[in-house]
Amino acid sequence: MMALNLAHQTGAAAVAAPAAPRSAVIAAAASVAQPSTASSSAPALQAQTLTVDAAAPAQAPDTVKPDLAMACQALVDGAEAPEAEHLGAAAEARSKSGVPVFVMMPLDTVRKDGNSLNRRKAVEASLAALKSAGVEGIMVDVWWGIAEAEAPGKYNFNGYMELMEMARKNGLKVQAVMSFHQCGGNVGDSVTIPLPKWVLEEMDKDQDLAYTDRSGRRNYEYVSLGCDAMPVLKGRSPIQCYADFMRAFRDHFATYMGNTIVEIQVGMGPAGELRYPSYPESNGTWAFPGIGEFQCYDRYMLSSLKAAAEAVGKPEWGNAGPGDSGSYKDWPEDTPFFRREGGWNTEYGQFFMSWYSQMLLEHGERILSAATGVFTASPGVKISVKVAGIHWHYGTRSHAAELTAGYYNTRHHDGYQPIARMLGRHGAVLNFTCVEMRDHEQPQDAQCRPEALVQQVAAAARDAGVGLAGENALPRYDETAHDQVVATAAEKAEEDRMVAFTYLRMGPDLFQPENWRRFAAFVKRMSGAGKKDMCREQVEREASGVAHATQPLVQEAAVALTN
Repeated sequence: MMALNLAHQTGAAAVAAPAAPRSAVIAAAASVAQPSTASSSAPALQAQTLTVDAAAPAQAPDTVKPDLAMACQALVDGAEAPEAEHLGAAAEARSKSGVPVFVMMPLDTVRKDGNSLNRRKAVEASLAALKSAGVEGIMVDVWWGIAEAEAPGKYNFNGYMELMEMARKNGLKVQAVMSFHQCGGNVGDSVTIPLPKWVLEEMDKDQDLAYTDRSGRRNYEYVSLGCDAMPVLKGRSPIQCYADFMRAFRDHFATYMGNTIVEIQVGMGPAGELRYPSYPESNGTWAFPGIGEFQCYDRYMLSSLKAAAEAVGKPEWGNAGPGDSGSYKDWPEDTPFFRREGGWNTEYGQFFMSWYSQMLLEHGERILSAATGVFTASPGVKISVKVAGIHWHYGTRSHAAELTAGYYNTRHHDGYQPIARMLGRHGAVLNFTCVEMRDHEQPQDAQCRPEALVQQVAAAARDAGVGLAGENALPRYDETAHDQVVATAAEKAEEDRMVAFTYLRMGPDLFQPENWRRFAAFVKRMSGAGKKDMCREQVEREASGVAHATQPLVQEAAVALTN
């Protein structure tokens, strides 16, 4: 999400204290964010790009009753909310008057049959309230498992069409997430939306289409990147399926592209993120702050590993991943591979991590090539990719949790520069999470360093000339979190400012009176960043005006969302 934008973010808003004992840390919380450090080049493993053709019938938008946004806006000091041109490769997309704020919609905004919206009245009231608060737009998951659920090439975007029309009538922009993953099994997944039925049928027939760990455990969140280019899904490759889906979406929403729909975030893995499913929460497989496990044991991944090992004259390296890398809930020092001077820093470890991370990069390259081929003809639409914020064990030498997720980021090797450069080649925005987190709030024993991680990823994006967008990893409604986001995303020199921020997430908690007033102030501060004449008192007065003017809408939304 946006895909599950919740997924992988560490700890709640929590632990501001001295280093907690390990047992306390394990009990503490579960969430995740991303870490990074990268630079060396990995062996060039062949990358393929596939584009496909497919058209889908366009559908007429449903009519939606206009709401109170305009009336409320007149009561609020809204003239200042800048229209800020949305994201783009860094230079063209930066807003001189602050950072536009988007809000994630609930994961189940569209009914599972795809035909209409869940809680339609709540959505109407919510969008009107968001517009009145100065929000730029919304983010919504367009689930593969909903829109192409029944049969290959049979698309149903009716519910999404209803939402786009509602957003347009409220003057809101839309970030649409191409969610090619399962909803369920990660932090914050409140509903379950599996992959399309026909995809799961093929995965049942050939279980090696699923990511697999050393114990043979299969993960059905996302099709293994090892078979990206193979016609394993009813005669199409996964990349062809993704390209056809994006093309069908573009054609159905042609009249919204570039004016209402301003961004396509392309899902690339579990939780929509460019990573391996190394820390799945389902069935208690993983718990924070475990290091996770490598996901390279399906036959397609092993075939690639074997070829890579033979290419460097070490065929014995191609039979499996590291045998001493521990299990999901271990800590780095529990394992010979990830400990301070462990196998990660040997010739073999460098070979394996180069191959594993390069496979992930090539997967991103293939999907981005397909996406840019589809959306090039849609001016005003930017493409973005979400990178996970894995901040636990970031303070160690090996950065174990990042390594198992596919980010070759260690004390000696920057893992985020290659990702940023890959995005730069396609003019895509790098979307990163855990922007609201502070180091001292996290369990210190787990070497959590979210602030350092965000700084590293921001530097990689800046060096590669790509726009950096942000999200909060966990739901936060307090001013401490808002202050951190404003400082990290908005109160910077123009060249270091984020190009957009997406707030997680719309729900009944957001519309509680005090939370809503604080949120309105947060949006005002983000949009006004860089204006020297803005003072906190003025912002608070205007936020109180918003809260008062939108009270009926907010109450209606809170009740409808709760029900």
